[in-house]
Amino acid sequence: MNKNMPKFSNFQTVVSTLTKQQTQSTYQRVLTLGLSFCVLVFIIFNLETLSAKASDRNFLNVSLDFINEYKLPKQSFENTPVGGLSGLAYDRFENVFYAVSDDRSEFAPARFYTLKLKFDPERPQLDEVEVIGVDILKDKNGNTYPQGEVDPEGIALTGDRTVLIASEGVTSRQIAPFIDEFDLLTGKRLRSLPIPSRYLFESDQKSSRIGKTEIKPEPQGVRDNLGFESLTVVRDSQGDPYRVFAITEEALSQDTQADVQQPSESRFLHYLVGNISPLIIAEHRYPVEAIAPPVNQRGVNEIIAIDRGGHFLTLERSNGENGLSAKIWQIFTGDANDTSAIKSFRTAPNVRSIRKKLVLDLADLGIKLDNLEGMAIGPKLADGSQSLILVSDDNFSNNQFTQFLLFRLNR
Repeated sequence: MNKNMPKFSNFQTVVSTLTKQQTQSTYQRVLTLGLSFCVLVFIIFNLETLSAKASDRNFLNVSLDFINEYKLPKQSFENTPVGGLSGLAYDRFENVFYAVSDDRSEFAPARFYTLKLKFDPERPQLDEVEVIGVDILKDKNGNTYPQGEVDPEGIALTGDRTVLIASEGVTSRQIAPFIDEFDLLTGKRLRSLPIPSRYLFESDQKSSRIGKTEIKPEPQGVRDNLGFESLTVVRDSQGDPYRVFAITEEALSQDTQADVQQPSESRFLHYLVGNISPLIIAEHRYPVEAIAPPVNQRGVNEIIAIDRGGHFLTLERSNGENGLSAKIWQIFTGDANDTSAIKSFRTAPNVRSIRKKLVLDLADLGIKLDNLEGMAIGPKLADGSQSLILVSDDNFSNNQFTQFLLFRLNR
């Protein structure tokens, strides 16, 4: 045996020492990686929390308390069947409400009603609704609208003794949607707000060919019965220009998604209206809540402003296997991208939409809901709180009813 070779016991000691050092090094690396992972998770969690808190700061502290329900008896007023109430507006000076009927001049000429809501003077409660007036809508020539050529859905007071009426149009008959101003007393049309061409169908588009392949034109514009339903006005004082806000019930044809369970992308229009021609200030993308069973249809039916800083309440009505329902959302438009130059959202997916926060799911009220479509902030109640009222469109059906729901608006 070579005397210079280390003894076997010494060799074992060296190996043992090296093994311990490697084990300690591996342990330290694992510990470092573990600590780094924990720190990363902590940072991500806190960033998400901070982001959520920052997002919450975009919204007002708003809630709703349900008070009571009132069902309007089936009736006629001045030879018109009262029904189809699709939009609601409150006149605080006259203390009356205006409700537009979505009758397409089928049961009587297109019209809106004046309503007197009677509240209990001693406690917050809606006791009765009385129809006290009706105004027939007339075109610029003073004629009533022919049957099937108008679909009035939204109404808003301007403060100039006029109302704005939104019509969805009738695309099946190539009748365009409109937002027009009408005299409050005579019902005569006074002027129109501009509707961008992307909201209008193009009936004269022709197919093209690439070789033997026929290329059909891409459909565009509002879809039938899915145009303008939501309409509201914000005005500081009489005589000043005012702002008008409108939303399509669902996505335009060119914005629809192949997957129906994806959120529908409606368009939100912002106008400035004064003595000069009305101007479109901006447009934003409004994400309608996605459809999921048992719901098979959902759209935006009403909007009301709750301040002058870009905060609104919207009403989204749904239908499905479990019947009719609705949700009220608070939305914030302040940091949404302007989409005026975007013809189709399909080609521009990375757009910052309007922010939304759920205020109330009306399914939680525990009452049978009808086809809720109108919403308005009303007068102060007996306890000094602010009222908010919803109304339903009974579709002139004996199986449905005109439902008024009274809420306390807390903010």
